[in-house]
Amino acid sequence: MAELPVPGDSGRVAGMFGRVAGHYDLLNHLLSAGLDIAWRRAMVRGLLAPGLPSGPVLDLAAGTLDVSLLLSRQGRRPIVAVDPCLPMLARGRAKIPAGPGAAIQPVLGDGLALPLPDAAVAGATIAFGIRNIRPRPAAFAELARVVKPGGRLMVLEFGTGKRRLWGGAYNFYLRNVLPKIGKLVSGDDEAYRYLAETIREFPDEGTLATEMRQAGFRDVTYRALTGGIVFLHAGVKAP
Repeated sequence: MAELPVPGDSGRVAGMFGRVAGHYDLLNHLLSAGLDIAWRRAMVRGLLAPGLPSGPVLDLAAGTLDVSLLLSRQGRRPIVAVDPCLPMLARGRAKIPAGPGAAIQPVLGDGLALPLPDAAVAGATIAFGIRNIRPRPAAFAELARVVKPGGRLMVLEFGTGKRRLWGGAYNFYLRNVLPKIGKLVSGDDEAYRYLAETIREFPDEGTLATEMRQAGFRDVTYRALTGGIVFLHAGVKAP
């Protein structure tokens, strides 16, 4: 597994999530009532839809490689799985099955300085990670740099916590329930308090689409999943 320096804010976030890496998959499924599995599958289907250029794909903010494994099973392409948190990647690497199939290469790296040449990948995914890479416009510009013209970017992310969902029940869940469950299971509530805070601060789906367009993606669309708890954005790298 290649190792690169992880600067600034990404290093702080990586350290925080490294402490909960052993419980990360369980908490993802528990805190989303298992819906995170369907959300990731929808993103992978979107990326691998007809028209994707040939070549490898990038799974940015790869974590424990759940998206990379889905891409491997469905796409049979080489996958570069980049994340700033070594314990998460190590946890994911243990899940890669032996035998033939698409190669998954876990790489320790930062979303603001991807260890890839220009136009290196046919497409890219980022699931629940764009919140953690700041400034976002620079992250989108870096993704545009490494995606081939005509290649596809799929962004799966929580909707803004500024919007009241389900009569405010979702907002109450973010503030009061999510951190407590995270602490109960992992023994460390900082990562899940951080998660709740970044969801509340996150911009709306239209703003995110505008940032993608400004970075060089065209035909940007988005759709709400599970009543707007999450949004799936898609864009095509301009020629």
